[in-house]
Amino acid sequence: MANAAYQSRNLKHNYLVNLLDGGFFGFALGFASISTIIPLFVSNFTSSAILIGLIPAILNMGWQFPQLFLARAVSRLTHYKPMTMLYTIHERIPFLALALVAWFSPMLGKTLSLVLIFVCLIWQGLGGGFTANAWQNMIVRVFPSNARATFFGAQSAAANLLASVGAIGAGFILAKLPSPLNFTLCFIFTSVLMGVSYVFLGYTREPDRLEGLDHTPESLPFWSAVRIILKEDASFRWYIVSKMLTQVAMLASAFYTIYAVRHHGMNVATAGIMTSVLLITIVVANPIIGWLADHWDRKAILEFGAGGLIISPIIAWLAPTLGWFFVVMVVWGFSSAIIATLGIAFVLEYGNEARRPTYIGLANTLITPVTIAAPFIGGWLADTAGFQSTFMVASTAGVFTLLVLHFFVTDPRKQKFVSINPETEIQSGL
Repeated sequence: MANAAYQSRNLKHNYLVNLLDGGFFGFALGFASISTIIPLFVSNFTSSAILIGLIPAILNMGWQFPQLFLARAVSRLTHYKPMTMLYTIHERIPFLALALVAWFSPMLGKTLSLVLIFVCLIWQGLGGGFTANAWQNMIVRVFPSNARATFFGAQSAAANLLASVGAIGAGFILAKLPSPLNFTLCFIFTSVLMGVSYVFLGYTREPDRLEGLDHTPESLPFWSAVRIILKEDASFRWYIVSKMLTQVAMLASAFYTIYAVRHHGMNVATAGIMTSVLLITIVVANPIIGWLADHWDRKAILEFGAGGLIISPIIAWLAPTLGWFFVVMVVWGFSSAIIATLGIAFVLEYGNEARRPTYIGLANTLITPVTIAAPFIGGWLADTAGFQSTFMVASTAGVFTLLVLHFFVTDPRKQKFVSINPETEIQSGL
């Protein structure tokens, strides 16, 4: 039990340094927000709504898509921290490159600057994706199962809170300084804070392979193991379906603000207050949800999150007055916090240590096409059939998400390993 004792002895230390890592990471992203700062920066070089709309899609795809293809390499590691520290450099350095592009953009010209910006965004997104699998497995090694959701909730709360502070600082810089100095400084602050985050991440104390876990290396060819998981683990297969449906159910959130402006005459000041309500809700909800997930039923909490995805677009659709949109933001805030906090923690319970990287990869890579397509579908529906149709599709997807979670997905902590054939074992629902 020496390794388990090591994990327990260093739990508070690892909790603190990883909380600071996530907090400063969020602080950094406040100065380079993909929702505001980077789209505003890109708008200096193009008026194309399609290119600006690609920004979150590129970053989400970069995070999700590579994870399955790193699974085999991750499953062979004896320690996950070295790979995490190596690859995470590539999700941090691109912001320094963006600072250079911003500063030299008057000499580079609009076309070359735009190309380099998107190269940096693709680099940053893929850097996150190449880091993600090893990092998630490191978190499994560092935190016991009954503390992971609490950690993810606290880390997300810290990241969102400090991101709000960073966004205020970025707004002040953009308002007070001329371009391109203002954007250059924002990206430099992002780079510096990413460096601070990296230092704290480096203080993580990763134990050796924990006793009591199955560390048998994967004996099957990689893609054979993938096929077996998808064929035999029905609960996990349905969980992936629920994640795909969740991406569709979440598409309404991008249109709440613009709908409130166009149909209820919301002004800029009210939009700012509404955004603050959303951020406060997420910050408050995350640690509460994390604690509940570790002490109650994770699947039931995911179902509550799906319920919020059903209700929030319906309220927005039927809202008789602008005031109802504050309710929309609170409901949406709790749902998005549940999805963010438990979306990672839930999948980390699947598989033994050798096969967990493959589960993580599948849960992320397979939903990439839906993640990319959903915002475009939402925008197309809003343009051709009205915002109400977008809200209706999102709410319907939320209903199917709830049904799939309730009837077809089993909490992996309530599953057991059973023998599928003499060569391999996977987790199968009871």
